Amino acid sequence: MLNKKKISLSYLKKIINEKGFVLKKKTNFFNFKDLKSFYLTSLTGFILIIFFSLLPLSVDIKKDIELNKQTVDNSSSLDFQKVLEGKAIDNENLDKGLDIKDLFADIFSLNEDAQTDVVRLNASTVKELFKDTDYSLKNIRQTKQVKPVKLSLLPKEIKNIQSTKEKKELFLEIILPLVLEENNRIKLDRKKLFSILNKNNNSDQEIRWLNNKFKQYGVVKKDLATLKIRMDEVPVSLALAQAAKETGWGTSRFAIEGNALFGQWTWSGEGIKPAGADSSDGNHKVMKFKVLKASVRAYQRNLNTHNSYREFRLARAIMRDNEEELDSLILANYLDKYAATGKEYTKVLKKIIEQNALKDFDKVKLLPSSIQLKNLV
Repeated sequence: MLNKKKISLSYLKKIINEKGFVLKKKTNFFNFKDLKSFYLTSLTGFILIIFFSLLPLSVDIKKDIELNKQTVDNSSSLDFQKVLEGKAIDNENLDKGLDIKDLFADIFSLNEDAQTDVVRLNASTVKELFKDTDYSLKNIRQTKQVKPVKLSLLPKEIKNIQSTKEKKELFLEIILPLVLEENNRIKLDRKKLFSILNKNNNSDQEIRWLNNKFKQYGVVKKDLATLKIRMDEVPVSLALAQAAKETGWGTSRFAIEGNALFGQWTWSGEGIKPAGADSSDGNHKVMKFKVLKASVRAYQRNLNTHNSYREFRLARAIMRDNEEELDSLILANYLDKYAATGKEYTKVLKKIIEQNALKDFDKVKLLPSSIQLKNLV
């Protein structure tokens, strides 16, 4: 009998190999891992091709958007300026033939009308006066009303007040009513101007008033659009910040001796020579006034007429045209030509406004004095 012998797979492989045959393991042509890698590579390549083919188009679109936006902004500002400044007027020659005396005639009259025996109250008396009348920045912030407590001179002792907070408060309490009074005067003039413009026929008195205002605001060619831009208020917070910066919160020699709150220069007329003045600046002096009120008016007139602040006036006019509140933090950016430090000066102004919450006073109202009330009755 034949013995049945189990033949294993390894034994068969051995016999086949001895006969010269080679066994190979069947390979899977479409290996899953290889297929997955091929798929991802193809997909990535396709995406890259699409991306780079569309990239020039997206760049062109972005350029078009930026160019269109720039064109709209520029043409809008240009058209607005043409309308407000007077399209037919050559801006370069706008102030040609201007007489500076006309600009400051009413300010000179303030100096002339000032009593020679104006009393300078000391700091303690001023503080007592404010206390007796319940006049304080705290109450002003709460009620939004300012009592007509107007001083003609700063107290000399303000520079000796040790408390910075107390010194700042006293300075602001003195200057705030003066700034508000000047803004009110401009506001009334502006109201009258629009009233005249809305009439078909004007009286001789109105025409004389208008001609006087053309001189006062340096509009030689009597362009009404330019007069409307120039005859406008300066935000209270901005005026207070500049006065604080220019006088060191009322402690400078120019403020005490010359009532100069805004450091305006003059090359002729009455002024105070700065100590150690550089000869390269010429023989300039800091403009001197007999009363604080005249200094505030001269400051307003300077911003409203000088060529250096044309962009300031235009930005303000745009805010008016858009029926927006006058924003001191934005308008301060256009006063870089006010000081030699340029943009750094505007940063300091904005810092003063923010740190001392001066925008709280932008909407406050000046209460009428007893004399004004008597005139109304």
